[in-house]
Amino acid sequence: MKVIETAIPGVLIIEPRVFGDERGYFLETFRASSYAEQGISRPMVQDNQSFSRKGVLRGLHIQHPHAQGKLAQVLAGEVFDVAVDIRRGSPHFGKWVGVTLSGESKRQLWIPPGFAHGFLVTGETALFVYKNTDYYSPDTEFSVRWDDPDIGIEWPLEGTPELSQKDKHALCLKEIPAERLPGIEDYA
Repeated sequence: MKVIETAIPGVLIIEPRVFGDERGYFLETFRASSYAEQGISRPMVQDNQSFSRKGVLRGLHIQHPHAQGKLAQVLAGEVFDVAVDIRRGSPHFGKWVGVTLSGESKRQLWIPPGFAHGFLVTGETALFVYKNTDYYSPDTEFSVRWDDPDIGIEWPLEGTPELSQKDKHALCLKEIPAERLPGIEDYA
């Protein structure tokens, strides 16, 4: 696999080796030892899958405590996937990285614990899967506004995105009490 560093240390784009011929293709989507060599060594304890249509925006979600590292991949369709560093004390606090993931490219995005995560479906539909380093904990989950002007994510939007009720009522990062946010030391 090929690993590509992003502008925020720890957030990684992973390009798996794909073996294909006229019959189709084969690839490994996860091998613990290979990912550990890249610094992704926390155990993966839960797999999630979502299916969405074009224009759906999910996020920006975070859990704290019980932050989840996420290894994200699109099996079919296309999304613009985003990680936002919201760790208090981080030199990259409030900065974001975005990458297009698609069933065609088979790329993955590693989002470390302590980052808010979201994606916009840019294809007609998207089948999105991700492995997590901690279990879903609804009591510790919250959302950061997808359009927070201080973060300034450049979503490739055509019109207004379709949001869940929870995401419609998310707060901007500066409105979230500091004690609610993870510290850089919490998930080092």
